[in-house]
Amino acid sequence: MAGHERLLLEFYRSMNAKVYILAVAAFVVGMAELIIGGILPLLARDLEVSIATAGQLISVFALVFAVSGPVLLTVTSKMERKRLYLVSLFVFFLGALLAGVSPNYAMLMISRIISAMSASLIIVLSITIAVRIVPEAYRARALGLVFMGVSSALVLGIPLGVLVGDKFGWRVLFFGIAGLTIAAFGLIYRQLEAIPPGAVTTIGQQIQALRSLKIVSAHLMMMLVLAGHYTMYAYLAPFLETTMAMDAQWVSLSYLVFGFAAILGGYLGGIFSDRLGPKKAMLGMVAAFALALAALPFSVKIPGLFWVFLVLWGALSWMIAPAQQSYLIETSPETADIQQSLSTSSLQVGIALGSAIGGMALDQTGSVAMNAWVGSAVVGLAFLAILYSIRR
Repeated sequence: MAGHERLLLEFYRSMNAKVYILAVAAFVVGMAELIIGGILPLLARDLEVSIATAGQLISVFALVFAVSGPVLLTVTSKMERKRLYLVSLFVFFLGALLAGVSPNYAMLMISRIISAMSASLIIVLSITIAVRIVPEAYRARALGLVFMGVSSALVLGIPLGVLVGDKFGWRVLFFGIAGLTIAAFGLIYRQLEAIPPGAVTTIGQQIQALRSLKIVSAHLMMMLVLAGHYTMYAYLAPFLETTMAMDAQWVSLSYLVFGFAAILGGYLGGIFSDRLGPKKAMLGMVAAFALALAALPFSVKIPGLFWVFLVLWGALSWMIAPAQQSYLIETSPETADIQQSLSTSSLQVGIALGSAIGGMALDQTGSVAMNAWVGSAVVGLAFLAILYSIRR
């Protein structure tokens, strides 16, 4: 057996079933957060609200996720980890169930808040438990599997959700998420042993790590990149329907293409960061991201060109994060763990901000194509933020 094959076999043997179960839970959470973007038109029609109003369901989820994660982790720092995981999954199940039976927009919004609070704990616990149940040499790979669960929701969950929602209604999707949550609950209950709580970074320590404007502006860059991205991405389904007259099958295919491009972008982003250095990589990729967004509405005139820019946009949306993570570790190695936690929160704040900005742009202009140009302008601000950070 070749050397690399032996290493691969050793890796899979070390990855016990528990890590894959954690990845499944991460996939379910990713589905709950991301699925709304693909079914915005369905939600708006059924609940008799505007698409912009329906888009706020994305903003609220992301904002609650960003704020509640650090707070809840500190509040529950002394609770046994398996028990906390099960409680979080049960609350998440209730949130998904409530979403499925929501008679109106207000009730659906409440369900999103419940789901976001529990989801923030599920993701953090999945990450922290994964690195504790595998040998030290395989911790990075275990984390990769957990994050692959979230990315799988982007690649498979949203396209499938668009098709299922169009055929059976959007409520079926949330009942499906509730069912998957119960399955994850059963697997965690049977397979995971009790795990004592470990050391948890307090909120005060996290705030203390933000004393440097160089660090703050780096987080601001990523927040603005996601804000610009979600100004358009949160409203991609109505954009495809109105500008290109796509039906549910083509919308689903578009999300599938975008998802694969995003995962490829995450891989390429790490390569570019290693070869060019994180500073040059971030400047180049943020500038390219702004241009790709600005060009998207023009590309719909030529279908072939649209797919090129969709792939470029999707890849760039995930290419920037690895460079930013490397930059944070390089800039402040002594607070690297805290910076990774803060980076996750800044991403969610960016998603919330972008969804809100996109809704306002749609309300003001009545044209979803305008969202791409507004998003490009926001990414332009991200370029200025990272330029400021690098020059300090």
